[in-house]
Amino acid sequence: MPRTVSRGVVALLLSCTLLLTTAACGGDDEAQSVGAAVTPTSTSTFEQQKLAKTRFVANAGLAAGAAYQWIVKPYRAGKFTKGADGRTLALVKAGLAGAFTYNRLKAAVNNAKGDPLLSRAVAPLSAGIESLKDLGTKLRKGEAGAADVGAFESVINSVKDAGKSAGAEVVEKVPSASQLGG
Repeated sequence: MPRTVSRGVVALLLSCTLLLTTAACGGDDEAQSVGAAVTPTSTSTFEQQKLAKTRFVANAGLAAGAAYQWIVKPYRAGKFTKGADGRTLALVKAGLAGAFTYNRLKAAVNNAKGDPLLSRAVAPLSAGIESLKDLGTKLRKGEAGAADVGAFESVINSVKDAGKSAGAEVVEKVPSASQLGG
């Protein structure tokens, strides 16, 4: 069996060498244009768009899940108010979730650039996403208020609406605590 494998490898190497040397021997323009047309690409345009939408949905879903689970929901439950049970832990989780949400939203915007319809829908939201940059730190320090939590919720809803209008419906997916810290 090993002898058969080694013969196959040798045959493959010889055929590749033969193919490369014959492709390099062309002198006319037609041979060069054919060689250029044969250049392999990693993915086709359709696959890139499909992957872009899929990645956008995944990243935006994680951002929405983190913001809702560890920022909006605890805020509405009063976990961020002074004297509340578990306030410190809730604020630390909210700070991590804020940084995670910002990171995933930036990744979602980058993914949206791979799809023309999605990029047009998400492009106006870049300024809103940039405004969330420092909110993770504010949440961790306990300095965030209702307007800050509302900003998270507003940006997340805008991204979800933009995705839906482009045919990429975003579903909230709550990340694990280890994903927040990592």
